Amino acid sequence: MDNALIRYATPADVPVILQLVRELAEYEHAANQVVATEDLLLDELFEKHHAEVLLAEVDGDIAGFALFFHNFSTWLGRAGIYLEDLFVRPAYRKQGLGHALLQRLAAIAVERNCGRLEWACLDWNQPSIDFYLSLGAQRMDEWTTYRVAGVTLEAMVRDDALASTQKR
Repeated sequence: MDNALIRYATPADVPVILQLVRELAEYEHAANQVVATEDLLLDELFEKHHAEVLLAEVDGDIAGFALFFHNFSTWLGRAGIYLEDLFVRPAYRKQGLGHALLQRLAAIAVERNCGRLEWACLDWNQPSIDFYLSLGAQRMDEWTTYRVAGVTLEAMVRDDALASTQKR
């Protein structure tokens, strides 16, 4: 898309980033799971620098985003980039913005000497799966993602503390 601009987000973009996160969650049938706030995003993205955001802008309108952060591959001995979220608003889909965001992210990975760029996709999201495969992405079927969050994460900490005291 010729009139598209891919740029890094700034602190002033936090309200639109949160709105995009909510729109993505709605698309993924998980709107009730968004607990992020503008203050949290401002702190995590621009104070602590835990993640970065690219915005796709068309004629001054924010059309989509990519939120990413560094991970590390012990096998490669190098950092990688993990794409947490990629979202293009429905009105701007099929115009090359998703490709432009991923292309820019790939360029960032190469510039930073990263060993890989990776992400996850919901099994039911066939349009995205088809898009990723068309770019040459490889499906990693032999890996299963596991997650510990919320009260389970907190319980794990308490269990570990309890276990370490019992060993003494």
